[in-house]
Amino acid sequence: MIHTLIVDNEAIAKQMLDVQIPSYQVEAELIGFYDIPPLKDTVETLMASNETFKGYYVEGELTAFISYIDEGQLIDICRLVVHPDHFRKGIAKKLVAHIIDDIAKNKKVIVSTGAKNTPAKQLYKQCGFQEMKEIEVAPHMFITSFERK
Repeated sequence: MIHTLIVDNEAIAKQMLDVQIPSYQVEAELIGFYDIPPLKDTVETLMASNETFKGYYVEGELTAFISYIDEGQLIDICRLVVHPDHFRKGIAKKLVAHIIDDIAKNKKVIVSTGAKNTPAKQLYKQCGFQEMKEIEVAPHMFITSFERK
């Protein structure tokens, strides 16, 4: 079940962090880079975010979420996190589809991920995104950007 997350609620922000940190720790392992900004988030930084968050619940438990910024004719997906206990269940695909089908409608959607994050890259390609470019964001650390029109 997908629901809007009220991120200025401290208890919700704590639940989000409990999903986000393990998820990004797995990505850090995959890409060999541990300075990913979401790994440094706190309850307070999440609560101060200007992103819109949509959470995915299984039996009343927050298991995943996606966030985005609506920039008019462009939707920028900022985070897609699934707790490792819920990997490979199709949850990430459902969250991306929710953004494409229910939020973006006819807007362009962009997203970036670590260039070595093969599972995320495959997911975005399956969802109709095209790889646009790779950018070096730190020494020897590249991200791949995607867009879907």
